[in-house]
Amino acid sequence: VSSFALQPRIRFFPCSRGNLTHLSCAPHIYFSCVHRDGTAKTETIDRVPWLEYNFNKMDYGSRPSPRLFSTHLPYYLAPRDMRNKGAKVIYVARNPKDVAVSYFHFSKHAFIFEKVPDFNILMERFLSGKVLASSWFDHIRGWFTHRADYNILFLTYEEMKKDLRSAVLKICDFLGKRLTEKELDVVVEKATFNNMKSDPRSNYEDKTCILKKGTVGDWKNIMTVAQSEKFNKVFNEKMKDLPFKFLWDLNEEI
Repeated sequence: VSSFALQPRIRFFPCSRGNLTHLSCAPHIYFSCVHRDGTAKTETIDRVPWLEYNFNKMDYGSRPSPRLFSTHLPYYLAPRDMRNKGAKVIYVARNPKDVAVSYFHFSKHAFIFEKVPDFNILMERFLSGKVLASSWFDHIRGWFTHRADYNILFLTYEEMKKDLRSAVLKICDFLGKRLTEKELDVVVEKATFNNMKSDPRSNYEDKTCILKKGTVGDWKNIMTVAQSEKFNKVFNEKMKDLPFKFLWDLNEEI
């Protein structure tokens, strides 16, 4: 992967896990609003394949421009050519409590995950980085501290939930893509969680529903007070020098 050759107009969408939703905003901006290139019936995993999981054995090098990819890779495993700002990168982060809970539920369905029956065990592993794709804290720190090496836009899942239209406009500006008001309305509508949950192209894990609630603050339904306090302690220590502001509940203001 690190030696993957870039072509003009390539886009990457790294995420700090738990962000399978809303990553389709950029693909919709390019493809879905009017289906100009005939991708209306194309599976999401074929439109925007995972860089590190080539499930369908595609020839990534021959994909037509613009080439779009999703990834959970840390910055140091990303293609080296990205460091000369030859690609545009959209990094979507989600508050780590909801990521941990989403990871716990998702692991029950995805074959690449080890099933962990007890959330407390999962949380301990999550906080110590002993999970698939390693540490959430190291991942977001790595991409942010090396941001000068990349042409990168940082977004949070929570801001997209609070005001999806504004987030889509940020993405449009970053990608240099102008949409009409009608096209913008279509992108926003298609990128809502409820729409993607009902779309088998987005909710594709062997016909098992992998998109559950898509809300902010679901961690409150599983974490005990003691677990939350321990999580807060680790979070505050590891994130104290980074400028990210996460919402822990949808009622909070950005």
